[in-house]
Amino acid sequence: MMKRTRALPNTITAALLEFIREQRFAGILLIICTVLSLVLANSAFSESYLHMWHYDLTLGFSEFSGKMSISHFINDALMAIFFLLVGLEIKRELKDGELSSFGKAALPFMAAIGGMVIPAAFYLIFNAGTITQHGWGIPMATDIAFAIGILSILGKRVPDSLKVLLTALAVVDDLGAVLVIAIFYTQSIAAKYLLYAGVVFVILLILNFFRVRFVLAYLILGVFLWYFVLQSGVHATIAGVLLAFTIPFNRNHEKNPLVQLEHGLYTPVNYLIMPLFALANTAIVIESGVLGKLANNESLGIGLGLLIGKPLGIFAFTWFAVKSRLCRMPTSTTFRQILGVGFLGGIGFTMSIFIALLAFENPEYIVNAKIAILVSSFFAGIFGFYLLKSSIAKPVQNLQELKNT
Repeated sequence: MMKRTRALPNTITAALLEFIREQRFAGILLIICTVLSLVLANSAFSESYLHMWHYDLTLGFSEFSGKMSISHFINDALMAIFFLLVGLEIKRELKDGELSSFGKAALPFMAAIGGMVIPAAFYLIFNAGTITQHGWGIPMATDIAFAIGILSILGKRVPDSLKVLLTALAVVDDLGAVLVIAIFYTQSIAAKYLLYAGVVFVILLILNFFRVRFVLAYLILGVFLWYFVLQSGVHATIAGVLLAFTIPFNRNHEKNPLVQLEHGLYTPVNYLIMPLFALANTAIVIESGVLGKLANNESLGIGLGLLIGKPLGIFAFTWFAVKSRLCRMPTSTTFRQILGVGFLGGIGFTMSIFIALLAFENPEYIVNAKIAILVSSFFAGIFGFYLLKSSIAKPVQNLQELKNT
């Protein structure tokens, strides 16, 4: 009689639940870091605090060494690890999660498409044909840590189906952001280094083909992949996603390399890399007339794109998908709650700021974008929270809880 292998769905379910739990605490920490950064940037320590992020670090050794400011190191190197985690999440969901079949993926895919297309259209209404037109990708993004963090505040009152929908939607949104960065925010290409990166990527695929499960080998090659992608002109964070898609995923083994690596990255990404990113990129000096900056074309496009375009796009595309019977409405979920999820999707924060840094070179445009992102994300979170709170009458009990009553 053949020995049964332990089924992976339980592992995947546990990974998804852990992911949601980790994002809740990460969202709270990001809020603390953002407030702290704004306070320090506008305190007596402002000059020293702002200068600190431009201090040069020496990386490598001998002739292979180079200098990179602390802020660039965070945005180009540490954020590659963040995108590695994003890529692992996407691959896991595609392989055996909420995006593993057409039936599961259809609704979050439709919702995410609406949540990307409509905000971009809002931005272009104000900026098409102007010097700031290139920022159309900024309001397309969703900060999954903040969104899930706010949803988790409501606790057991939130149906599990709604948590899964938001998570799957955010994962698809992340995939869209990765593609936008790779295709539209690459300035110039150095063919030689791109070729080197391609060679390393092929080696990684070969390791995957032969089912090599030694994760350290992938990570070592991943460092070379990151360096060559950085030198090629493509943004270095894309190397993290490419590496993630080569990590083995074994459906029939309890020790799954992809899930193990994903689990191992939660703590450093959520409690070190993301807080550092928030500290470095929200160090904004608030000057008189700051509210006037929200009236600029780029600020209006970003603010209205996140605050109105995101919930409108997510709600409208979901409504169409359900009413046309392309998809089924999640269990115990209402359209009012979908609208609430849409507002949570309007919390751009980390990903929107990241794209803004790629979209603009002018420091003034970057500051305007950051202010618009922070303000619109704040109100999107408030609206989403109260809309969901008012639409959920009482705590949802699971089957085990019902049996115990």
